[in-house]
Amino acid sequence: MTWLSIAIIAYFILAIVNVADKFILEKVVPGPRTYTFLVGISGVVVIVLAPFGLIWPGWDMLLFNVLIGFFFSAGLMSLYYALKKGEASRVFTLVGGIVPVFTILFSILFLGDKFSSNQWLAILFLLLGTVIISWMTRSHILWTRLKSWFDDSENKKVLVIVLAILSSFFFSLFWVGTKMAYITQPFISAFIWIRVGTFLSALLLLIGKHSRQEIFQDLKKSKSKKNNVYIFFGTQGLGATGAMLQNYAVALGSVALVTSLQGLQYAFLLIFTLVGTLLLPKVIKENITARILSKKVIAIIFIGIGLYFLSK
Repeated sequence: MTWLSIAIIAYFILAIVNVADKFILEKVVPGPRTYTFLVGISGVVVIVLAPFGLIWPGWDMLLFNVLIGFFFSAGLMSLYYALKKGEASRVFTLVGGIVPVFTILFSILFLGDKFSSNQWLAILFLLLGTVIISWMTRSHILWTRLKSWFDDSENKKVLVIVLAILSSFFFSLFWVGTKMAYITQPFISAFIWIRVGTFLSALLLLIGKHSRQEIFQDLKKSKSKKNNVYIFFGTQGLGATGAMLQNYAVALGSVALVTSLQGLQYAFLLIFTLVGTLLLPKVIKENITARILSKKVIAIIFIGIGLYFLSK
């Protein structure tokens, strides 16, 4: 399989995880810090892959891998705080639109990446599609929506934007660092060591008294519902599959192009949230109007055009 087909499958899986993430934060694990802790801890299960290729990278590369894992945790916590305060489709698409921009800049700066004319066109259409899904949701013109987002009287929306940008920055550092790790190390070995870094960063959340109390209280509340354990770890298992495929696509192809494809993930997310709103409104609820739907269909068309240029 090519890196493109692997990436498409990965983003389909991750879109399902995105929907589940919103449900878990609202119904299962109430605290973003707690969810970040659980995701970081559960990620260490990739150690089961150790017999298939884990090697000692040396102290320098070990510290580099661990640092990359810290970037992921930082991005994850910022994302979940934004998700806790905003709508799932808006938060995820906002992050998805910004991550490729940062990643393109970092990949050119740190990896020396160069792109063909078709690849630049693909990036352009993929980003346009993602931006349309993210920004043109309720107002009739983009500028009106921008004004609404940055209105000082709506501090909550401004906070969501700040958290989304911060999350995008850390995720971009994570992806470019991950590509650098895959260039210099075998895929499975680098993948495992980076997850060890995420695991260690999750443990740091237990150092602060307030953070530790919040995590333990949330876990105690969640433990009262037996199905919560199955929901969370089921989601994490699916997410791990999607993440590994996404990482493998990065290892095979350009990190900038793979992250630009995240618009496809949010197109899948749109479809899932629309279906969920219609069939399971008590679990997933998003604002749906003919105007919103038409604009998001246009966004999906742009993403489709981007995929066309990417496959040429």
